[in-house]
Amino acid sequence: MGPDAEPDDRVAALLRDRLRAADEEIETPPGLWERVRSAEAPPRRAAFGSRPRIGWAVAAAAVLVCAVALGAWWLVRPTADTPPADRERFDASVTVFNAEGPCRPLRTMECALRLALDPYGEYAAPGNTAGRVWHGDRLAAACVVTRGTMVTDESGISSTRWYLVRTRDGAEGWLPGVRTRNTAEVRVCSADEARNSP
Repeated sequence: MGPDAEPDDRVAALLRDRLRAADEEIETPPGLWERVRSAEAPPRRAAFGSRPRIGWAVAAAAVLVCAVALGAWWLVRPTADTPPADRERFDASVTVFNAEGPCRPLRTMECALRLALDPYGEYAAPGNTAGRVWHGDRLAAACVVTRGTMVTDESGISSTRWYLVRTRDGAEGWLPGVRTRNTAEVRVCSADEARNSP
């Protein structure tokens, strides 16, 4: 994992390593499989005392299978570094916020806010534009980077957060965190998503 990894990514990687080590230390109790096999074909007239032993053996086997399955899921579950493969990528939403009060009701070019192509580039650079949005626009959001270029809005609020968003007409770009007052949870972008700008 590179030095640019998010703190949450490092914690997730550490937990995966610890779970993998714990999973490798799990040992099958002695004689468990023999007890399970003997439970599959019990004698017709098994004594009453043997039935509880068979039940315990089956329960122990079920617990062991569940523990292994849980460990396997923990290792392969989606994390911040794993883009979602089986669900819609843009599954969250954010609302555009313009700090300039007089511009909020207007949809003019002068009141438009820029979506950037690169959250690590200069926001106002001529080539760093992916589209325009206006106050109140509801945008589909895929993920967020937390250490992009710092942007300060007209009211003096600064942020290094950038949201990868898609407009209703299909334009994709990065919305600076100061251009929204987001209160919904948005997952952290994977390293590939953060590098491969729209």
